[in-house]
Amino acid sequence: MRKIAIYGKGGIGKSTTTQNTAAALAHFYGQKVFIHGCDPKADSTRLILGGKTQMTLMDMLREQGAEKVTNDKVIRKGFAGIQCVESGGPEPGVGCAGRGVITAIDLMERNKAYTDDLDFVFFDVLGDVVCGGFAMPIRDGKAQEVYIVVSGEMMAVYAANNICKGLVKYAKQSGVRLGGVICNSRKVDREREFIDEFTAAIGTHMIHFVPRDNIVQKAEFNKKTVTEYDETQQQAKEYGELGHKIIENKNFVIPRPLTMDQLESMVVKYGLSD
Repeated sequence: MRKIAIYGKGGIGKSTTTQNTAAALAHFYGQKVFIHGCDPKADSTRLILGGKTQMTLMDMLREQGAEKVTNDKVIRKGFAGIQCVESGGPEPGVGCAGRGVITAIDLMERNKAYTDDLDFVFFDVLGDVVCGGFAMPIRDGKAQEVYIVVSGEMMAVYAANNICKGLVKYAKQSGVRLGGVICNSRKVDREREFIDEFTAAIGTHMIHFVPRDNIVQKAEFNKKTVTEYDETQQQAKEYGELGHKIIENKNFVIPRPLTMDQLESMVVKYGLSD
């Protein structure tokens, strides 16, 4: 079983990328996949579940107490048998959302939800936050691998560099490693060239360049991943290729984050802005 944490700037398409990659892994390669959504919005599994809103772990804990929370109550199966759970969070304005991640993962482990027959467990983590509860997947060794979703936009790259700083902080104590960067293209000028240079500079690689295609949004409107919506689409094949690269990946590193001056120089070189 490989446990993978997906990080990236808020709004970069992290949850969409995670769900589409998971769907491709399950459908094209027969992989057994579990997605654990670690965002208080609880929207990390909606495409796998056909838009169904499942009760979150934190909601169930509040309503029924930990002793009554069982796997069959909080885990739902969706497309291609993918298992899904959402951590959820506290009521708005009350408490720390990061605590929900800690509580939920601990409870799933106690309930032995991450079964030995699984090939992949994906932790879809909120935005670019690498402190507190949201750092738990990499801080406490819950995830062995990290992939960062990025684009050629300036703030997406800044976020990726900051995530690498957090990863370095926890890498020695937890053993977590960066498996690569996924470019979720926004059709920015010289995007692939920039991300190639950035990843080389921090000591990793761009594991896949996902081209921008409106079929992703069309599938989302129909509450599906691209693979479920139309597996013959080129974009479904792109996610399949990304999934295959993750299966075969052996390039795991402790990254070397850039200084702010180094990153600013690179951004200026490519003339990037949001």
